[in-house]
Amino acid sequence: MTIAYPSNQSLQTPLTVSPPSGAPRPRLTFLGTGYLGATYAICFAEMGYDVLGFDIDEAKIAKLAAGEVPFHEPGLDELLRKNLGTGRLRFTTSYDEVADFGDVHFICVGTPQRADGLAADLSYVESAVTGLAQRLHRKALIVGKSTVPVGTAEWVEDMVRRLSPPEATVEVAWSPEFLQEGFAVEDVLRPNRVIFGVKSEWAQAMLYAAHKGVFDLAQTEDREVPIVVTDFATAELVKVAANAFLATKISFINAMAEVCEASGADVTQLARAIGYDPRIGNKFLRAGLGFGGACLPKDIRAFQARAQELGVGEALRFLHEVDLINIRRRQRVVQLAAELLERPNGPAGPDLSGLRIAVLGATFKPNSDDVRDSPALSVAGKLGRTGATVVVYDPEGLANAERELPDVHYAKTLSDAVSRADLVCVLTEWEEFRNADPVALAELAAGRRVIDARNCLDQAVWVRAGWVYRGMGRPALT
Repeated sequence: MTIAYPSNQSLQTPLTVSPPSGAPRPRLTFLGTGYLGATYAICFAEMGYDVLGFDIDEAKIAKLAAGEVPFHEPGLDELLRKNLGTGRLRFTTSYDEVADFGDVHFICVGTPQRADGLAADLSYVESAVTGLAQRLHRKALIVGKSTVPVGTAEWVEDMVRRLSPPEATVEVAWSPEFLQEGFAVEDVLRPNRVIFGVKSEWAQAMLYAAHKGVFDLAQTEDREVPIVVTDFATAELVKVAANAFLATKISFINAMAEVCEASGADVTQLARAIGYDPRIGNKFLRAGLGFGGACLPKDIRAFQARAQELGVGEALRFLHEVDLINIRRRQRVVQLAAELLERPNGPAGPDLSGLRIAVLGATFKPNSDDVRDSPALSVAGKLGRTGATVVVYDPEGLANAERELPDVHYAKTLSDAVSRADLVCVLTEWEEFRNADPVALAELAAGRRVIDARNCLDQAVWVRAGWVYRGMGRPALT
């Protein structure tokens, strides 16, 4: 069922329960303090909960305890330091401390793609649940937030049943996350929906109590936060189904970009025109380099793998093409570079030896330092393998990029990257790049050629400044 709690009415839960710890409100733990767990821990402390973050990585915990977020997320550093100061937020590497402290334990560990196939690696989930369950000595709720294959919650419940002491009567629930990097603080404090995958009224009531801070904030701001209460399997499918849909929409408009390039049409105008249709909408219709990051690519692959295991692989066969379209856009940038630099595209790719290429962007999206499965960094590597001298600049992701791709050069400023470049490639749509002055950059570059792989620049302005401009799925403008 869907329960919408209007902010102008009294918020009620079907069942009121007291936290097993005896605290006035549930004490929350977050196992895994990567991007997901650290963000949730900090933001729930901001809403007034007593929170304990856990990780086996001692260096990561030491950073967080010292007030340093180990990744870039706007606004999160300030909230971390504030809530450490209040005493509501602490971090630990001790499973015993987590078990003693918490009423609701959120599993927030990674589920990367397995090295031997498309399926998700659940070893981190297994380790976290195993480490916690055997130490629980009173009633508690273990809640999965990690993105997992459907059926995982039942597997976790079986583990908990086998490992936790019978007198603890530990229950399991699933409540997927929907964080967007760069907007994660807002997504936690002001979610557009909350999913409760539960089997009992007690679990539902505990999850409600654990999220009451979210509902109270919505009430003060006159907003609604829909709650969808459902079974385990549906709750698990919500996140992967949403990601599969978004990936499909992105790849659809990139497929249209391929058609536009062949026919002379403009994909930006096409996207604008179809986006006015309310059944389609204009979000996720920007053609460009495609999607990347730690979620969409591995989630759609794991979804396909799980569908095969369930005997319904044919139902998700289209996701294979979605993935292929996405990957093709990366090679298209290399082809465009060869065309602009007037070098032939041979069977082994173009030879761009002796040329200097500025790559603007290394992260998979702006307002993040995340380079995991980054299309920008993938293209930088492909350009480097053509023999060109590749110089990469990114406002936040340079340190991570250098570790991931050490075989190219890096610049500390936009100007340094563009200086003496024969070609400029905009691969991440940072505001610094969107607002860059093409006239000033033209004075620095050796050749006024630009590939706008995110269709984020003003084409007419750059052309007037003397640049030869190529966008993705857009005709040349003179």
